[in-house]
Amino acid sequence: MNFVAYNPTRLVFGAGSLSKLGELTSPYGKKALIVTGGNSVKKSGVFARAVASLNAAGVAVAECAGIEPNPRITSVKRGADIARAEKCDVVIALGGGSAMDASKVIAAAALYDGDPWNLIGHGQENWAIPKQALPIITVPTLAATGSEMNAGAVISNEETKVKSFVQAECLFPKVAVVYPELTLSVPQDQTAYGVCDIITHVTEGYFNGVDGTPIQDRFAEGVIINAIEWGKKAVADGNNLDAREQVQWASIVALNGWVQAGTSGGYPVHMIEHALSAHHDITHGAGLAIVNPAWMRFAAKSRPERFAQFAERVFGLSPAGKDTTTLALEGIDAYVTFLKEIGCPTTLSEVGIGEELFEQYAKDAVLVVRDKEGNLLGRPPMSQDDIVAVLRSAL
Repeated sequence: MNFVAYNPTRLVFGAGSLSKLGELTSPYGKKALIVTGGNSVKKSGVFARAVASLNAAGVAVAECAGIEPNPRITSVKRGADIARAEKCDVVIALGGGSAMDASKVIAAAALYDGDPWNLIGHGQENWAIPKQALPIITVPTLAATGSEMNAGAVISNEETKVKSFVQAECLFPKVAVVYPELTLSVPQDQTAYGVCDIITHVTEGYFNGVDGTPIQDRFAEGVIINAIEWGKKAVADGNNLDAREQVQWASIVALNGWVQAGTSGGYPVHMIEHALSAHHDITHGAGLAIVNPAWMRFAAKSRPERFAQFAERVFGLSPAGKDTTTLALEGIDAYVTFLKEIGCPTTLSEVGIGEELFEQYAKDAVLVVRDKEGNLLGRPPMSQDDIVAVLRSAL
């Protein structure tokens, strides 16, 4: 293995962490732009508590509210305009993955003179990958994306129907303030979608990474096993704080670079799902619950031993009397059973998506992440015809 692992984000996790927001923010700025999604953080009193902590530490606030579930570039532009007009010198994300992703790009766009959409990779010739951004503080209210402790963000363009990403060192949050009690009010369905999101972050590297990574294999399997165990408990009882804490921690380690170190894996499932949710605005985790099993069945044909290992180690299925392909497919079936158990959709028809735009989804999926032949990166690489076939199998 040859790799560089780097994550400079300071993580403050556990009970009482929200009350420390002001003291943790004040070294980075004196006026914060607080970025939020819906109105839940105000109804719950979380917003007021955050502002009180900031004000007590001498940090003034401005607000950018109303970030969409699939954050739009128009909201990023609006946030950057507010940050400049209010002379904010630090950005705080108070919400789920959408608020955190939007905050990262707002922080970069506030210091960028061009169109913020140029900061997002969408097949353009000159991708303006950010080199600077206002300091970012993340306060997640949902366990799903792991955006609180990584340098990536995903943004949608509602006009072009393209959903894509940016990743840059300057987008690493300075501090992640993680208070799992904030996730107690998350609805059952969104909790389930978050668990699926967590697992898919891990399976992307696990199935698409290079060979010869036994430590990362075990790390990945452990995260998946615990996400399944504690995810079931969090979905069954939203007030189970122990379960909420474990799911939140799984969300962080699933995408902060630890599990992926040395694997060099692609993210074909995410690229396909981005194409779907760009057009249909479905919840990202729900889309992943549909696409991931369909992709697994496709990929298992060329690498059955890897999926058999998943079946045996994650779901405890016995290989006795079975060939490798049979065991591999049984493992995928076990995963689908779990997704259904926690209430995730597993077919496109369940979310009202037909096959009318399959060719467009396939084209959009390879817009940024592709090899020299135009195939979507992964094991195996996928042609646009392969993507269409996977989507058709998910109907």
